[in-house]
Amino acid sequence: MSIDDRPIEPAPGSPIGRPTSRRDARDKVTGAARYVAEFRPEGMLHAVLVTSTVPAGTIGAVDTTRAEAMPGVRLVLTHHNSAALAPPPLYPFGAAFQSLLPLQDDKIRFSGQAVGLVVADTVEQATDAAARVRVDYHTAAFVPGASAPGATSYGAEDCGQIAEAVPNYARGDAEAALAEAPVTLDLTYTTPRHYHCAMELHSTTARWEDDGTLTVWEPTQWTAGTQTVFAAWFKLSLEQVHVISPYVGGGFGSKCGSHPHAALAAMAARELGAPVQLVLTRPQHFTCVSPRPATSNRVRLGAERDGKLTALTYDSVNEVSTDNLYVEPSGGLATLYYDVPHVRVDYRFVPVNAVSPASMRAPGEAVGSFALESAMDELAAALGLDPIELRLRNYTEHDPVTGKPWSGKNLRRAYEAGARAFGWHDRDPRPGSMRRGSELIGWGMAGGSFPTYVHPCAATVRVQADGGVEVVSGGSDLGTGTYTLLAQTVADVFGVDTDTVRVRLGDSTYPYAACSGGSMLAGSLTPVVHQAATLARDELLTLAAALTGTDAGDLEVSGGRVQQTAQPGTGLSLAEVLGRSGRTVVEGAYDTFTGVSAEDQAKFHGTLGLIRLPTAGPYSVYSWSAVFAEVAVDEDLGTIRLKRLVGAYDCGRVLNPTTARSQLMGAMVMATGAALLEAGVVDPGLGRLANPNLAEYMLPVNADIPDIEVLFVGEPDPHANPLGARGIGEMGMTATIAAIANAVHHATGKRVRDLPILMEKML
Repeated sequence: MSIDDRPIEPAPGSPIGRPTSRRDARDKVTGAARYVAEFRPEGMLHAVLVTSTVPAGTIGAVDTTRAEAMPGVRLVLTHHNSAALAPPPLYPFGAAFQSLLPLQDDKIRFSGQAVGLVVADTVEQATDAAARVRVDYHTAAFVPGASAPGATSYGAEDCGQIAEAVPNYARGDAEAALAEAPVTLDLTYTTPRHYHCAMELHSTTARWEDDGTLTVWEPTQWTAGTQTVFAAWFKLSLEQVHVISPYVGGGFGSKCGSHPHAALAAMAARELGAPVQLVLTRPQHFTCVSPRPATSNRVRLGAERDGKLTALTYDSVNEVSTDNLYVEPSGGLATLYYDVPHVRVDYRFVPVNAVSPASMRAPGEAVGSFALESAMDELAAALGLDPIELRLRNYTEHDPVTGKPWSGKNLRRAYEAGARAFGWHDRDPRPGSMRRGSELIGWGMAGGSFPTYVHPCAATVRVQADGGVEVVSGGSDLGTGTYTLLAQTVADVFGVDTDTVRVRLGDSTYPYAACSGGSMLAGSLTPVVHQAATLARDELLTLAAALTGTDAGDLEVSGGRVQQTAQPGTGLSLAEVLGRSGRTVVEGAYDTFTGVSAEDQAKFHGTLGLIRLPTAGPYSVYSWSAVFAEVAVDEDLGTIRLKRLVGAYDCGRVLNPTTARSQLMGAMVMATGAALLEAGVVDPGLGRLANPNLAEYMLPVNADIPDIEVLFVGEPDPHANPLGARGIGEMGMTATIAAIANAVHHATGKRVRDLPILMEKML
């Protein structure tokens, strides 16, 4: 066992695992926390996009004369006068979600595509001038959605060299097993486009320095990924791009990589020799930022009459853009969640005239758990079985894909704890049988899972001359609590209050960190920070031992002092140790790039090329969940109200129950929106989104959300990472949508297989 994977066991009374409030909360509510759009470099100008009003075709004449004559206007860019851009590395082998290079040609791919940029002294001037740019179009036939006339699908065999990125899967002979099964179901579940709708708008502020380097302020979940994309666009070295992003106001996957509009801010800044800021409007978020694609998911189940599954097929179709392939990996759960001998998963894709889709919270699993767990509920109803009992009869004791044991799986405990807290034993299984006045009451449940990824990281921990301790990392905090987790980790090593640890994040010049996405950052970075802090502490002990003539093994660091273990309250303060040793800083630096060559580190910088998959080792590493939902459906009006949610989660060691609970609750709220409210609606005649705003794209608000109870049923998992933590951020999305859908069916006896579940769909 190497030092990289040696288990770390927090000391008794450690801050690790202790409920701790977010240390950045006060700064955020008082306005002291500065988001990147609030950075205003001297001489900064403002940019506004001009976007296409047609979904397909080419640009004809462009008239910018009126815009250029407006007060304060400094520059109007179109494809006629824009600088050249180079292709960026695309996700997952890079951090760009779209291959589209803005203003590089006259082709229109979708309504809302950037066709121009206006830069002026103020944002009001730029907005006014942008409205005066006149663009003529030669329109062409378009495909507004996957079910529209003219839409065609293609499969992995037609993807060329990228077919290997399509996760088709088969074991056994699913078709033969379905033909022989005593009980079969053939069901299709559809989901619309979902949009991230983070509170913080996407923005880019760019400034070119005198030495030719580029400084970018951009809200990003991955400073290294953003750095890589900008370097590619402008043919710069990584060292020539400096990305700054100390706080991120939500991302949910949309800020894991950069989008084409960001390149325009840097292009204009170089042209004008002045900093330029571009902040998307809320409607532009719906057309410039990659959403979760619409999907269709056909699930076929074959089972014995006792409920034991014998066959499962999962055929997924998702929208893609006309330029890029993106796989919404919704069939992943079908391959491993249940003990089924015969399984086949197949993906197909439909090019449409829309912005390229990409990852959104719990990519794949959010959609896949809705389809699979709804189908399991339908099977339970067909067989007269309790939904939990059916799941237990098909419980997997090991990974059926690899044959490896699970690193830890307390899903049985999650079922039991969730059912007990919810009161599941009081459920009348007959649909429509439970009432409360004029309301039909429905209880539903579902299970979920999400893989645990680990990515190499680096961190530095320093003890300063004043005795203060700080940790430095390029990681991001998008509201998930990274600032707090890292402070807790360092406090564990130094025996100090969490509040006293300084944390510096969100800068590409800081040590490399993984993306704050895919539930991977906390598990990847906290063990690295712990090791870096341990190295700094051990050097302090060595210095103190030399000063006091004692053995370093007899000393400890606690409460900001180095003292003899047998004599607490004595010894020297950290500042005294440094001062008397003639040092201004003691530093511990650590990384998990062991065995990775410098060439590969450079090659895979800002990509997922070095990620450790959940099945890379001797165990298969996943988080698990069971979610229970209660809904009330008004018998006269058909309105649906969510009344209760209970989620039981096995995510290994919980590093901070307060922030973890908030993460899970937030994801359960997001899943409620997906289940009951959210849908991107496309005008089929115009090929444009009809509801690109927060007035008509329906999101859950406080009044829509009931009491949510979160239970932790996991144990530290040393096979996941040294601190034993597994992913949390995506888990609240998995299972919740299906639990609500199953509850609606239990209340009404009507099954809605097309999200969102609206009262008109139950007629």
